[in-house]
Parts: sequence; structure tokens; C-alpha cells
Amino acid sequence: MQIELTEKEYRRLLDMAYIGNWILNSARGSDRIEDYDRVESKLFSYCRDHGMQALIERWNGEIVPSRAFAEGGIHEAIMDYEDAVFFDILAEELARRDMNYAPISSQNYDELMERMDEYMEEFERNGTDRLQLEDD
Repeated sequence: MQIELTEKEYRRLLDMAYIGNWILNSARGSDRIEDYDRVESKLFSYCRDHGMQALIERWNGEIVPSRAFAEGGIHEAIMDYEDAVFFDILAEELARRDMNYAPISSQNYDELMERMDEYMEEFERNGTDRLQLEDD
């Protein structure tokens, strides 16, 4: 297989590969999915041929994204994604709790969405500052 990319497209592909591998493997500890590590390493290995040497380094004999790459803003994109997902999940969980965890159906879907929207508005205004946990 051969894929032709511009330098800019290749650089964007590196970002996407890194983000994808981060999502798939960052929380797995020693149980990493090595196939994804190998693909990421292979994609990054072409950096030398395209004047992007600063984006790679060797670790345990493998080519990996460099610290400069990782600290160059890619984690800010990952954090933005994590924040969005966190608030979406939290809003849905709180809305479902408010509805006594009733199975979602066409009869209560609008109510669920309305409750979720209310929570999302709260989070947009105040983040988690006004959330309170009560003792049982």
C-alpha cells in the first residue's frame, strides 16, 4: 500500500496517530495494545526523511514521539476532548439519576435531553464548583 500526503497532511496524521494511541493505551498500564504502538512508531519513523527529526526520539530501541512533540500542544487537544467527554458523561449520569435510572425510551428521551441540557448549562457557567456530595 502506498499513500501520498503533503508534509502538512503527514504532520496532521502524526497528531491523529498519537491521539488515537493515547486514547487506546494511556490507561492500560503494562497491558498496552502493542499493535498500535508499532503503527505509531512506524509512522513517526518517517519524520527523519521529512525534516521533522525533532518530533522523534529512541526509547528501548524504538522510535517514539519525542518529548518536544508531546509537550508541543498535543496534550492540550487531548485535555479539551477529555473535558468535553467528562461533562457529557456527568450530565447524562446526573440526568439519569434524577429520572431514577428509568430505561430510556421515546416517551422519556426529551426529558433526559432537557435535564442534560440544564446540567451542561450549569457546567458551562460554573464548572464543578457548585457540585456537592451529601453523606447518606
